This record gives sequence, C-alpha cells and structure tokens, in this order.
Amino acid sequence: MKRILAGLAVTSLTIVPAAAETYIATNWLTPVHILNEQPYQRFAEDIAKDTDGEIAFEVYSSGSLVPAKSTMQGIRDGVAQLGVVYPGYSPSELPVNNVLNDLVFTSDDALAAALAYTEVGITNASVQGEWKKNGGIFVGGYSTPVYNFICMQPIRTPDDAKGKKIRTAGGAQTQWVESLGGVPVSVPIGDVYSGLSRGSIDCTMSDPTNLDKGNKFWEVAKSVTTLPMGVVMGATYVMNPSFWQGLSEDQKKTLLDHMALGVARTQVTYAADVDAALKGSEERGLEIIEPSQELTSALDAFQSNFVEELPQKSVETRSIDDPSGVIDAFLAAQTAWKEKLAKIDRTDPEAVAELIRSDIYGKLDMSSFGN
Repeated sequence: MKRILAGLAVTSLTIVPAAAETYIATNWLTPVHILNEQPYQRFAEDIAKDTDGEIAFEVYSSGSLVPAKSTMQGIRDGVAQLGVVYPGYSPSELPVNNVLNDLVFTSDDALAAALAYTEVGITNASVQGEWKKNGGIFVGGYSTPVYNFICMQPIRTPDDAKGKKIRTAGGAQTQWVESLGGVPVSVPIGDVYSGLSRGSIDCTMSDPTNLDKGNKFWEVAKSVTTLPMGVVMGATYVMNPSFWQGLSEDQKKTLLDHMALGVARTQVTYAADVDAALKGSEERGLEIIEPSQELTSALDAFQSNFVEELPQKSVETRSIDDPSGVIDAFLAAQTAWKEKLAKIDRTDPEAVAELIRSDIYGKLDMSSFGN
C-alpha cells in the first residue's frame, strides 16, 4: 500500500510536497521510544528532505496500523513498505533469527551485537532466506543495551542470588538464574515496579534504561549490578520486496545511507541513555555494583556451556537444521565489529553510520540484492 498525499502526513513528523508519493512505515512503539524516534521519525524527516519528497514515509506508531505480532505479515502483504520486527513474536516463522536471539545472552557489547546482526542478516544465506520466505527483506538490526541485575538487595556474588526471586524474560535468563540458585519469576515488565516495591520479586534482569525511562525502577530499586548478561535483538528495518524492487539503484543507495544513520543513532542513543541512567541512579542513592570475580566466572562458565549446547537444543526445540554455521558467523562478526568500533568514536552516530555504509551496505550489489 502506498498513498498520494496532498499535504502533511498527520501521524508522522514528515513534511512532504503536495502530491508526493508517500510510503507507509509501521512501528509498534510510541513515537518517543528510541526504536521509533531515531530510526523512524528522524529517518522519515531526513530522507524526505534529502530527496525533495521523492522518497517519503508516513510513520504509523504505537501499533496503530498493525500490532507488533502482525508486523511481518503486514509487510509481506504490502500493508506497509517498512517496519520494525521483533523475531520473538514470530518464533515458528523466524526460528533461525530466534537462535541468534538465544545466542546473544552471551553478548556484552550492544553496538557490536547490533552491527553483527545487521551484517549476518544481510549476508548469511540462511538468515536472509528466512526473511525472504516470510515476505520481507531485512536491512538493519537493533540491540537493546546489555542487561544487568536491578535489585532491592545487592547481588555481588553467586551466593547473593540464592533464593532471590528474579524476574526474567525466559530462555537463557531463566536457566542462568536457576544455575545460581535463584528463583526465576515471569511477570510482565509493567508489573516489575510494583513487584519490587511490594516484595513479590527481589530483582529484575533488565537493561539500565528502565531505571529512569518509562518504568522508572530507580524509584524503588536499591542497587544495580553491572554484570553483562546479554542483550535482545530485533530488526530495525524490514522492507516489502515489491517496494524495494521498484526503486532505482540510486534511490536504493540513498535509502540505505539513511538507514545506516538510523541504526547508528539508535544504538548511540541507547548507550548514552544507559550512562545517564546509571549516573542518575547513583545520584539518587542506588548502589552501582561491580560484580565479584566469582560471579563473573560463574557467568563465563554458564555462557560457554550455553553456546556449546545451543546448536543441538535449537535443532530439537526449533525443528531446524544444525545452526552451527549461523552461530559461528554471528560470533565472528561480533568480534570483528568490536575491533572495528575500537578504531572510531563510537559515540558519534555519523562515524558509526559511515562504517555501516562502507563495511555492509557498500558491499551490496544493488542490481541483485533483494531480488
């Protein structure tokens, strides 16, 4: 679906010339959420301005066009030309992508994880083919900040976690808490604040932006243990194939240039917000705790065993072929991206975007990619 609009797109911040061709982008997050504001709202403004409205997007936010769990189908069916997709909402349709989301319990660098996911999602035949089978073209990924323990009583050592009721998001997080002797608890993220304040849970595994953004855990929590317990990944940009194939090669390049900046802005903003949340929490009196070597070693051992067992578990639980090649490709890419990022200012979105352009998008054959 695309529209010819005569004026301002009311659900977007994008101003387009009269009679400009405007495409539809769907985002199930609120307009002010990082994963909407940076890679969709600002992206839509910039690309409309850069192309004089030749490529313009009307952004539907908060799931107003299609809900989160239906975004993949909406893109496939042409309801939207572009959208943000979380593979966890489509486990049977995107099993290989969900293996990668299992794997990133071992990640300790959100930016490297996001760029590794972007690269593997574009270049790996298995991952790329999975998106194609579901009617989409993947062109960019995101990673949440690294998860920490946010608690009412501090966790410094493995013994400190024993018996504590810790909210997890399932999967490897649950297994990890059990390995420490903790009690995994499954509650919606919106119930964590009241659970901490009432004592029905002792801790939550969460990225630190939840301390001061939205959930405001810093109003009730007493400590944060900066143990790097992985990330959660998703697709920032998935495109409808007919939309992509209808663009000229120059238009495709322009689109990807702006998407590189959208991915970069998202991750740089996430990192800055983590720093601000931890600093603000400390100022409010929360204890910011460096984990003990014993706790770090316990996590290292758990993660090592987890990676070793993941291929066979994935075959059994996700009914897929051995994903060892995809796992190895992601881990290698993540290591390579850490090395590349060490050579630039990773707090500068333009510097990160230029690296994405040169090392990922710039290597694509625009005449064949996505066909």
